[in-house]
Amino acid sequence: MDFELNDEQQLLRDTTRDLLARAYDPEKRNKVIATDLGWSKDVWSQLAEVGLLGLPFAEDDGGMGAGPVETMAVLVEVGRRLAPEPILDSALLPGSIIADAGTEAQRRELLPRVADGSLLLAFAHAEPGVRWPSSELQTTASMNGAGWTLNGRKNPVLRGDCAGKFIVSAAADGGTGLFLVEADATGVSRRSYETHDGGRAAQLDFADVPAEQLGDVADASAHLAAAIVRGQVALCAEALGAMEESLRLTTEYLKTRKQFGVPLAKFQTLTQRAADMYVSLELARSMMLYATMMLAEGQADATVASRAKLQVGRSARHIGQESIQMHGGIGMTAEYPVGHYVSRLTAIEHTFGDSADHLRQLAANVADYEMVEL
Repeated sequence: MDFELNDEQQLLRDTTRDLLARAYDPEKRNKVIATDLGWSKDVWSQLAEVGLLGLPFAEDDGGMGAGPVETMAVLVEVGRRLAPEPILDSALLPGSIIADAGTEAQRRELLPRVADGSLLLAFAHAEPGVRWPSSELQTTASMNGAGWTLNGRKNPVLRGDCAGKFIVSAAADGGTGLFLVEADATGVSRRSYETHDGGRAAQLDFADVPAEQLGDVADASAHLAAAIVRGQVALCAEALGAMEESLRLTTEYLKTRKQFGVPLAKFQTLTQRAADMYVSLELARSMMLYATMMLAEGQADATVASRAKLQVGRSARHIGQESIQMHGGIGMTAEYPVGHYVSRLTAIEHTFGDSADHLRQLAANVADYEMVEL
């Protein structure tokens, strides 16, 4: 199997890289994430203009009709530049849920607005005190004469602070349902806050909130599971870009920072540690590519996603810790980018299950295999 990007995919990657490089350097990013919104509307408009916000949607739904490989190539560049725009949280992930589970009318109404940047979505699935992969939702949906109503609490809802519409998972009579809720609907209470990686999130409380069912199936568990797999693999791609840049910054620092009159790169122990970081990076890359290729073949395999998330989480922790250690005190300052990369990698590691969660999930299924190699 060929893991190299073709010419069109390379052009898409380079276009994303150039756009984000022009928009951000560490100083500009720090100023943007310090604003109330936490990201730039101007950059958001540019992302929409080149088609990145509608990348995986069908052309009939206002998108580019690109596949998982193209999407992951873009997200690697997002991670490399630490772009604060909610490309995954407000567009690609919730939009893919609508594309997968929504009716034709819902797709035609919502996805073009997501692709052109005028509609921000948020996926409200996580609940307080519930670790991944629990499927027992406390948020409930009930049917009455006027339609569906929701009751419950969702937290954290990434980018829930700025979303105009939520996709909410809830327990219903027919199983697990997915519902569309207007952010300003009666009964919605939203408490926004800043996350440690410079992003934004919200706690949402629903009290008899009117909702529209997404799609026309009573039990949307399969759609929900597939969406989580796509989200996990997308986060792995973003983490890969962040790890690549963390390693680059570290090796450049070792070449330029001098101790006892010689560059740190002359110390064998440090170069060996940098080589170990590279090994961790390539392990993460291979698992991300494996999971991406499975998605490209139409298989949203939760086991494959867990394997990828576990390895990426381990690699991210190793590379992040070593980056800080080898930079010394400067690595912890807000003005220097390494600490921000480590913070983002930590946030990714704890989204849709951390390494311990995925290890526990994989270990529970060991008996399903005839042979396990270590």
